[in-house]
Amino acid sequence: MTFDVHQLDTFVLVGAGVTLLAVLAVRLSSGVGLPSLLVYLLMGVALGEGGAGIGFEDAQLAHALGFAALAIILAEGGLTTNWRDARPAMRMGLSLATLGVVVSIGIVAAGGHYLLGLPWELAVLLGAVCSPTDAAAVFSVLRVVPLPKRITGTLEAESGLNDAPTVVIVTLVSSGAFAEHGLLGSTGIVIYELIAGVAFGLAAGFGGAWIMRRAALPSSGLYPIAILCLTLVAYGAAAAVHASGFAAVYVAALALGNADLPHRVTTRSFVEGLAWIAQIGLFVMLGLLLSPDRLTWNVVGLAIVAGLILTFVARPVSVAVSAAVLRPFGERTPVNELGFMSWAGLRGAVPIVLTTIPLAEGVDGATRLFDIVFVMVIVYTLLTGPTLPLAARVLKVARRSEPRGIEVEAAPLDRVAADLLQVTISPKSQLHGVEVGELRLPTGASVSMIVRDGEAKVPERRTVLRHGDDMIVVTPRKLREATEQRLRQVSSGGRLAQWLGEDNPPTRR
Repeated sequence: MTFDVHQLDTFVLVGAGVTLLAVLAVRLSSGVGLPSLLVYLLMGVALGEGGAGIGFEDAQLAHALGFAALAIILAEGGLTTNWRDARPAMRMGLSLATLGVVVSIGIVAAGGHYLLGLPWELAVLLGAVCSPTDAAAVFSVLRVVPLPKRITGTLEAESGLNDAPTVVIVTLVSSGAFAEHGLLGSTGIVIYELIAGVAFGLAAGFGGAWIMRRAALPSSGLYPIAILCLTLVAYGAAAAVHASGFAAVYVAALALGNADLPHRVTTRSFVEGLAWIAQIGLFVMLGLLLSPDRLTWNVVGLAIVAGLILTFVARPVSVAVSAAVLRPFGERTPVNELGFMSWAGLRGAVPIVLTTIPLAEGVDGATRLFDIVFVMVIVYTLLTGPTLPLAARVLKVARRSEPRGIEVEAAPLDRVAADLLQVTISPKSQLHGVEVGELRLPTGASVSMIVRDGEAKVPERRTVLRHGDDMIVVTPRKLREATEQRLRQVSSGGRLAQWLGEDNPPTRR
């Protein structure tokens, strides 16, 4: 096989052009409240056999690339999730990701068999691939809708965790292992894969954080690469022992993203950019797999009916059941919030990627299943995505946008066992108008510089902070957590934070 440099030039030109168009499309899609995945899917269709004529029918390659992209997307979701915000909602999110998935699979499978006339195998696969919500769609849409942190935390936790059990179920059914092991044996396999995957994720997350805190890397750009690789190590190690790689990568990313690590802002920016690349490549590739000639009225009709069952029956029932099992533990979710969660079960690339598993396994009817799911994702994303802000207002769960607080970037000063914090004061931060002396940082920490309008100045105690300032704080490493805690208190409560019930570090200057 000879290497043709001209083919590489063409590939680079087309790839860069498509990526640039996809990036510009984000602005259009966000303006109307749509996940950009729809634009990317349609771009893939336009480049495929029915458009530009690019042929792509390798289901096994699509399966492998799809899983790699999902691993990166889940890593980004975990690394950018604030555990303090997500923790109160984690039980409900976990309930939706496990019990909710099982309930949804059962309802859609029954509807697919008795109403749509699908064989039981295809009906169960239809329910399994459509039950998980999509992390990319949830993270991109819900973070711009003004909602209480309890709701966004629940939906983000669900979307980050529900890929793991559904991948196991789809794989068992597609490979015939479900019929071989039976319901009890298959349930045991699912439980083992989830528990083992979480264990690998925790080991990689906490172990990786311990290593990164002690590794003085020579460049800040190496930290995000190392942290992303740690999450992928969790994925690969778990998969090597037949555990859930998706559970491992999300848990590892969640642990690393909330650990006391250097250059967190740089890491977040890096993984967000990489996740966008993964999303664009994933959705365009899935669009290439679709042949418009196969989209008959029968396929469209089946997709619409299956979507009706999923959206208006399976999703509400699964949300209600998931909430009901938590009531004995004192967790009660208001009805209006349950209603919004039911409507906000956004599907995206995940259902389409999961259909590549039966395609790769050669399951009878897998191509038809792919077409049905593809159409269903497009139709119901168009229905639910743009209407989420309206649903939030109607159900009275909409909130004013909460202050983003402050962005804190840390760089290690290893020779003196200290950290240099770069604090950016956002437009909504209550640090605006506070004097440096009123910050009352822990003894030993100090504000060494303020950068305002491109000019640096050494502050005095009476220097007043302003929106847009970059504040350089030097703190002993052992006091870093207390220093950041105090800065966030003043950012959210202003100079009176100490007298408004905020917990303060014990030692003050």
